[in-house]
Amino acid sequence: MRARALVAYNVRRIRVQRGIPQEQLAYDAGVDRSYMSGLERQEANPTVDLLDRLAETLGVAVSELFVRPSKGAPPPAILPKGRKPKPKRGKRT
Repeated sequence: MRARALVAYNVRRIRVQRGIPQEQLAYDAGVDRSYMSGLERQEANPTVDLLDRLAETLGVAVSELFVRPSKGAPPPAILPKGRKPKPKRGKRT
């Protein structure tokens, strides 16, 4: 597995394990959502600085983004589609 594929696999795996929507991870890491999508599809080539931000946002060491999956490991699951509803705010008085 090439480095770009490892990063894509592990970012998605960790994000899904933590229940973080792709859009939220992108926002928290300061990345455009479409770029994050491309990264997970192996279309984007992230910089070292971005890998640092993603690892920090996910709460892992950068090395965790390069862990090889075991043979026969299934691809990371997909979170349910749809956005989470925004919390309702109380009336201002």
